[in-house]
Amino acid sequence: MEDRASCCVIDKSEQEICERVLDHISAAGLWRIPGEHTDSPRIHRVSPEPFALSRDQVETLRKLGDALLAFYSAVNDLYLRGGHGWVNEYLDIGKPEELLRHARMKYHKHALPGIIRPDILITDDGFQITELDSVPGGFGHLDCLSRAYEQAGFELVGSGVRDRFADMLRSRTEAPDPVAAIVVSEESIDYLPEMTYLAEELRDVGLRAFAVHPRGVSFTEDGLFIEPEGQRLRVDVLYRFFELFDLLNIPKAELISYAARKKLVAVTPPYKPFLEEKMLLALIHHVALDDYWREAIGEERYFLLKKTITCTSIMDNRPVPPHAHISGWRWNGRPFRDWRVLKEGTQKQRRFVLKPSGFSPLAWGSRGVRVGQDMPAEEWAVAVDEALSSFDNTPYVIQSFRDTTLIGVKYQDESGQIHEAQSRVRLCPYYFAIEGRAELGGVLATACPKDKKLIHGMIDAVMAPCCEGSS
Repeated sequence: MEDRASCCVIDKSEQEICERVLDHISAAGLWRIPGEHTDSPRIHRVSPEPFALSRDQVETLRKLGDALLAFYSAVNDLYLRGGHGWVNEYLDIGKPEELLRHARMKYHKHALPGIIRPDILITDDGFQITELDSVPGGFGHLDCLSRAYEQAGFELVGSGVRDRFADMLRSRTEAPDPVAAIVVSEESIDYLPEMTYLAEELRDVGLRAFAVHPRGVSFTEDGLFIEPEGQRLRVDVLYRFFELFDLLNIPKAELISYAARKKLVAVTPPYKPFLEEKMLLALIHHVALDDYWREAIGEERYFLLKKTITCTSIMDNRPVPPHAHISGWRWNGRPFRDWRVLKEGTQKQRRFVLKPSGFSPLAWGSRGVRVGQDMPAEEWAVAVDEALSSFDNTPYVIQSFRDTTLIGVKYQDESGQIHEAQSRVRLCPYYFAIEGRAELGGVLATACPKDKKLIHGMIDAVMAPCCEGSS
């Protein structure tokens, strides 16, 4: 259990702060859970204070941003140069050839995702990154929460989601007064309210930004156009809030892709599916790439990432030669050559997490995640077999399950009373790639009840921005 110092002293009651936060996010139309249909009167619990981080934790988060951006750049170079063919082989699995050709085109050779969001667990051993997302949701909700707490007098970690998002979009185009379209697919439609909210916030700082469905985008030989409130506007930069695995289901997807290839519009994140795989977490730990990472991202950043990114491996179903074994893994104290041995473990031994790597609806959210110790033995055995059998189309990764530190987090209940619960906490820092640097816009903390194995937004979770504690 961990005690935390508060952010600062505020001359408002805890109930007043909670009501201010509730009123603010309700007025913004964000008091709902993306992807959830529930009669609950809330989408998550509200805290009377931001989640406090230590000075060392904040400093680590700031260092992680540039380290992760350097890592994405190194992966981009590694893939496009093709010096390690087996890396490309892994990252190309399951993708259509047309998309792979687009990914390798020279027009966006150096393009990287505009937003990087790791999922970070707080453990007794420090931060542990379990996910990397370059098409993340949640940053509109974080911006809204942040404004409410700032209005209550709190100082938060980060330089502001709205302002950094605006800077990132502007940096992707040379247009002096750009028009930005945030295109939200049907698959991601539950996030349209927060993207609409963000677009309104961007317009408040002078960026002509609009959240639209793909059907709202039209194409001519001059470029892409949208018509918000009857205005016909040419789009200079398009924020792609849709997954590449879903392209066949997205209206106008081919036209948007064509416009990007012809440089009629700047699209971010770029059409590079190899940058949207959980397998990237496994590559940082791969011994065959050790020298490459050291040289490409530097010793300090490499060791920071290797220490922080949780142990991850690719569930490759191909036979291992008799003289070799699966690197970095042992079972009952001995090396092994076949992932299927993991099916035999007791509940205590099954401290593993299986996840689809990417380019699949199962990789969205936590749909395809399986926690070994939380399943009956028979179901875990089936999950291992399914992960291996899907390798040729949807590879899976396996991670060690990490226990999180129990931390006391305050929240307001439905009657207005303030309580404190021991919780498991995930941090989601949002980094915006601007002129070669990763700018920290803000950090969203999600605190779930201690009996939950997976930490994500839910009605029993507390969600709040982060501040730096006084100690």
